[in-house]
Amino acid sequence: MTITPEHPRPDVAEGGVGGPPPFDPELATPLRAVLDDLPMPLTPELVADRRRRSAAGRLTDADIRRGGRFEIEERTVPGPPGAPDLPLIICRPTAAPGPHPVIYHTHGGGMVAGSHRSTELAGELDRAQELDLAVVSVDYRLAPEHPDPHPVEDCYAGLTWLARNATDLGLDPDRIVLSGNSAGGALAAGLALLARDRRGPRPRGQLLQFPMLDDRCETFSHTQMEHVGLWDGASNRVGWTALLGARRGTEDVSYYAAPARARALSGLPPAFIEVGSVEALRDEGVAYADRIWRAGGQAELHVWSGAFHSFDEWVPKAAISRAAHGARVSWLRRILATTQGRNTR
Repeated sequence: MTITPEHPRPDVAEGGVGGPPPFDPELATPLRAVLDDLPMPLTPELVADRRRRSAAGRLTDADIRRGGRFEIEERTVPGPPGAPDLPLIICRPTAAPGPHPVIYHTHGGGMVAGSHRSTELAGELDRAQELDLAVVSVDYRLAPEHPDPHPVEDCYAGLTWLARNATDLGLDPDRIVLSGNSAGGALAAGLALLARDRRGPRPRGQLLQFPMLDDRCETFSHTQMEHVGLWDGASNRVGWTALLGARRGTEDVSYYAAPARARALSGLPPAFIEVGSVEALRDEGVAYADRIWRAGGQAELHVWSGAFHSFDEWVPKAAISRAAHGARVSWLRRILATTQGRNTR
């Protein structure tokens, strides 16, 4: 049974387990309209459709400049050894002099779609504009044509280039925050682990918005939201399979690809982790925050009641979306303003 905002659901499902939580009233009607237009769940045959939709929503230079609030520089930088060069967009605020703290943006798209100009970049620019931050967005290679480890290694190559060249770009190499939504959240979390283990750049924080963290797809919320909302459980399995192929769900998966598999979560930069209560990725996000706390690290966790995956991108004017924006900005302001509590090694 597919659950939509208007579909009746039993108070108690088989086995005594309750059905999905109700949607926030401001989100329910817009979600219905989105689902009417967006074929769900994702299948391998729909990857081309998702890529067309993403390309149609790419931000233009004018969208990024915001009437002169940002200046844009496009760079092509070295990729991983033996791999193609990487496109980066560097967006610097014009209202204040540098060096600027940086949001390093890894886009979403279920591992199979999206680009460094996808619509999520608008959210990063909203936060950057409020705090006078720069945004650097990386265009990594997509699965299934480029499976793991290509996406995370691409993003790491871009991060190391940024850290080495930040000063010359008018950016602050000591205040880089990793940030990503959905698949981008998986990549941001993977980057934090890679940087720790390789003794590479030391990000100030990791902003993980509705992150894909666990390729095993076995949590309760994954089953509960098998066909509920956006990026449901069925879609999530397809995205992970595109990235990992037959390795998905086996022991042959790196925790840089699926961060929930990491056994040690100490020594990481502070994390901001958020999920919706009505999304398949809910429980793995909550568990990741809990494991960071158990390891003695810093994590701020938000579970947005009645929210579906990436809800604020689709319904930006809802009260809960404004609250989510405010929480991210508040966390960024605190993380970037102090060195207290930074992990050392």
